Amino acid sequence: MYQPSHFVEADPAVLLSLMRARPLAVVAVNGEDGPQVNHLPLLAVEEEGALKLRGHVARANPLWRLLEDAPQALAVFQGDDAYISPSWYPAKAEHGKVVPTWNYMVAHARGRLRAVDDPVWLRSLLDQLTRAREEGFPQPWQVADAPADYLDKMLRAIVGIELTVSRLDGKYKLSQNQDEATRLSVRAGLAGSGDERARALAGEMPS
Repeated sequence: MYQPSHFVEADPAVLLSLMRARPLAVVAVNGEDGPQVNHLPLLAVEEEGALKLRGHVARANPLWRLLEDAPQALAVFQGDDAYISPSWYPAKAEHGKVVPTWNYMVAHARGRLRAVDDPVWLRSLLDQLTRAREEGFPQPWQVADAPADYLDKMLRAIVGIELTVSRLDGKYKLSQNQDEATRLSVRAGLAGSGDERARALAGEMPS
């Protein structure tokens, strides 16, 4: 990932917050025919001083069969993003030398990816994943709400995956390379947008 210094986000706590808020990751690993890419919700777990990303795939998904030797993999987590109009730049009225851009927040997690074909491990993971996503509902669904024989069937149809993170990179492109007046104008433009992601991004803009 191209990383100009003014867009680097190096705080692990900030990146972990993004990963937990937006758990659907793009997971890439090299296969025989080139990169294999999957879109998977991952649970970020801090365990014994290591950050681990856990999820599962369908047994029919060829991804897990590529993981016998725990290859290097990349998980990409995308935060809010928005188009930035040149009309928001004060410089447009001064000299017109402005162009559009795109602001965004992203976290890249690299590490070894392994398959976990263990029903006990998987059941624990499903309980954790479900609690993490259901906690905001008035009547949270639990894995145990489903019939036991149905759960057994579903567990046999999936395989766990776990990425042990060795490197975490973040890029928060939020107009840090612009002057204060421009940043304030961009923030106001985003805040007034009809796009929910743009309005959320306005709240992340530096002062």
